[in-house]
Amino acid sequence: MNSHDTQILEPERCAPDAPAPARLEVNRRDFFKTLGYGVMVLYLVPSALARGGGARGGGGRGGGGAASADISAWIHIGEDGSVTVFTGKAEVGQNIRTSLTQAVAEELCVPVSSVKMLMADTDLVPYDMGTFGSQTTPQMAPQLHRAAAAARGVLLDMAAEYFKVDKSALTVADGTIFKSAANRNLAVTFGQLTKGQKFTKTVDNATRITPASDWKIAGTSVPKVDGRDFVTGKHKYSSDMKLPGMLFGKVLRGTAWGAKMVSVDTQAAEAMEGVKVVHDGSFVGAVAPDSLLAEYAVNAITAKWSDPPEGPTDKTIFEYLKNNATAGGGGGGAARRGGGGAPAARAGAPAPAAGAADQTLKQTYTVAYIAHTPLEPRAALADWKPDKLTVWTGTQRPFGVRTELAQALGIPEERVRVIVPDTGSGYGGKHTGEAAVEAARMSRAVGKPVKLVWTREEEFTWAFFRPAAVIDVTSGVRNDGTLTSWDFVNYNSGSPGINSPYRIANKTEVSRVTRTPLAQTSYRCLAATGNNFAREVHMDELARLLKMDPLEFRLKNLADARLRAVFEAAAKAFGWGAAKPAGGRGFGIAGGTEKGGFVATCAEVLADKASGTVKVVRALTAFDCGAIVNPNHLKNQIEGAMVMGLGGALFEEIEFQKSMITNPHLADYRVPRFADIPKIEIVLLDNKGLASAGAGEAPIIGIAPAVGNAIFDATGIRLRSMPMIPAGLKA
Repeated sequence: MNSHDTQILEPERCAPDAPAPARLEVNRRDFFKTLGYGVMVLYLVPSALARGGGARGGGGRGGGGAASADISAWIHIGEDGSVTVFTGKAEVGQNIRTSLTQAVAEELCVPVSSVKMLMADTDLVPYDMGTFGSQTTPQMAPQLHRAAAAARGVLLDMAAEYFKVDKSALTVADGTIFKSAANRNLAVTFGQLTKGQKFTKTVDNATRITPASDWKIAGTSVPKVDGRDFVTGKHKYSSDMKLPGMLFGKVLRGTAWGAKMVSVDTQAAEAMEGVKVVHDGSFVGAVAPDSLLAEYAVNAITAKWSDPPEGPTDKTIFEYLKNNATAGGGGGGAARRGGGGAPAARAGAPAPAAGAADQTLKQTYTVAYIAHTPLEPRAALADWKPDKLTVWTGTQRPFGVRTELAQALGIPEERVRVIVPDTGSGYGGKHTGEAAVEAARMSRAVGKPVKLVWTREEEFTWAFFRPAAVIDVTSGVRNDGTLTSWDFVNYNSGSPGINSPYRIANKTEVSRVTRTPLAQTSYRCLAATGNNFAREVHMDELARLLKMDPLEFRLKNLADARLRAVFEAAAKAFGWGAAKPAGGRGFGIAGGTEKGGFVATCAEVLADKASGTVKVVRALTAFDCGAIVNPNHLKNQIEGAMVMGLGGALFEEIEFQKSMITNPHLADYRVPRFADIPKIEIVLLDNKGLASAGAGEAPIIGIAPAVGNAIFDATGIRLRSMPMIPAGLKA
C-alpha cells in the first residue's frame, strides 16, 4: 500500500481552476485597510482555548490571552470573493494550512483555492496558546467550521434580501448563491453581496456545522495548498527571511550547560571592520554584514568560563535518575517544558494484588535523551524600531514568544509583534524563543534588522532534549492470560501515555519527578513513546512467559473497542499468524492510544546474531483518529511518525559528560537514513461518527515496541532500552 494511492478528489461544487487570491502582505500596518470592505465574522472563543501561559493584552487582533472568553475575528470575505482566515496556529510541517482550509471551504461552499490562511502573526490573529499536543484538528478545525458556517448564514440572509425570497429556497455553490437550484442564471457571488458593506456577527458554539458523513471537501485528499512552491523552493521559511539593510548575528556560547562567564575580552572582535560587538551582561555576540564575518568575530572573542557542575554521563544517567527522584507523583521534571502534557497518574494507590497471580514479572526499561533534530535549526530576524519590535521566527508558540521578548527587553507586549513563517519542523522543541530574543537584543543594540540562524551544532548543544527515563514494571498474570496486577513507575520523562488501556483489576501508575542534568522539553507524543515502549514490550514478555500468542494475549485483556479494532485491522493486513520466512526473521506487534488516536503497529525484522545487524524490512500501522479530514496527508503524517520513531527505537542517543554534549553533529548523531526505511503500509479506520483527533503524535508510539518484539521473535534476545541497537545487536 502506497501513501499516495488515494485518489485525489476535488468536489464539483468547488471549482478546481478558480484563480487563487493575491498573497496578502502580512507585514503592513494598515493590513485591515487592504482587506477592503466585506463580511467580518466574529467568533466567541471558548475559555479553554484562551487559557494558559499566554499574553495579557497586546495590540491588534492578537490582543487577549486572558482566561475569560475573548471575541476575536476569524474570517473575512472580501469584495473579490476571496476568503481570508485568521488563526494563531503555526505551520510546522503538519500541513494544517490545508486541513484548516478544507474546514472553511466545506462550510462556505467555496473552492479551496479561494481561501487564504493567515497564520501565527500576533498583531493580526486571535490569541492562541500554541501548536502542540495534536490539538489543532480537535480544537481549531471545529472552531473554523463554526465560524465559516455562521458566515454562510450571514450571506444567505443577505442573498434572501437581495432576491426578495425566503432563504430556504437558495442554493450555495462555488462562492455563489443561486436563487433556486433549478435556475442557475439568477445568481449573486459572495463578493457582489459584500461589496461596499461592512457586517459584523457574533456566533457561538451552538452554530450548526456539516457532519462528517456529509463532507464534500473535508474528508477528501485535497492537494497541499501552495504545494508547488514547496517543491520548487519558492516557499519561504524562517531562515529565508530578509529585510533591506539587515545584518547577521552570532552569539558567544559557553563551554557547557551550567558554565558561567568569568571574564571576556572583545577587543580583537571590535577591531574588525564592519563588526559590532554586543555585550549585555552575560550575553555577548557579534553583528556583521555577513554571517561568516560574524562567526569570525565571535571566534576572536576570548572568554573564561567556570567549570560546569559535576553530573552523570550518558553511561550513568539511569542510576542518577532513580537516585534523584522525588517521592511524589508528577509529570516530567523538565528544565523547561512546552504545553501539551497530560496530568500525572495518581500516586499512592493500593498496592497491586500480586497474590492473585500464577506468575509475576518484574523488569526495568530505559529511554535515552534524544534530540529533536528539526530540519531547520532555530532562526529569527528581528527589526527593532523605537515604537515597535517585529520578529520573524520559527516557533510553536508565537504569543508565548511575544511574552518572552517583552520580558527580556523590558517593553510592553503591545510593542512586540511575532510573525511565524512556516517552520521546518519543531516536534515540541520550539515552544520557546531563544533565537528570537538573541536577534532582538542585537537589533536593539545596532539599530538595524539582525538575522540569526543557529548552526546544527548549536541546535544539538543548546536546544532541548526528549527526557531520558527509567521505567519499572511489575506485573502479575494468571496462567489463562488474565492480568491481575500492574505496578508502573516512570522516573523523569512524565505521565503522558502512562495509563494502561488493558483491563487490570489492581494497578498503580506513577510518574516521579527527577532532577535532570540536561535541559529537556516536550517531544513528539511526549512521554507516551517511552511509556508505551515499556508497557508493550512487557506485554510481549508476559505473553512469551505464558506461551500465548502476543496478539491473543492483548485482546484477552483489552476492553476498548477502538483499540481492539486497530489491533485486529493491523493483524489482518499484516498477515499476523502466518508462517515466517526462514533465516532470522521475526514478527512483532504493539499498540496503544494517545490524544484521541488509536494505533497498532506490526513489524517484520531480519536480524543476524553473528554480525549483529538488524534490518526492519516491513512495518504496518493501523490508525483510527475519528473522522478523517485528508486521507493522503494523514498517511503522510503516520509515515513520518513511524520513520521518526525508528530513530529513537534503534540508534538515536545524546552522548554527554560533565553537561557537555559529545556528539553534536549529524556525523555523530544517527537519524534514520534512506537505507533504514522499511516497506511501510498504512491502514486507516475512518470513523465518521466521531470527532476528528489530531494525528501528528499518536502514530509514533507503536513502532519501537513492535520492532523490539520482532527482534526477540527473530533472535530470542530481549532488548529493554531505547535505543535498542545503537552499535548493533552484538553490542
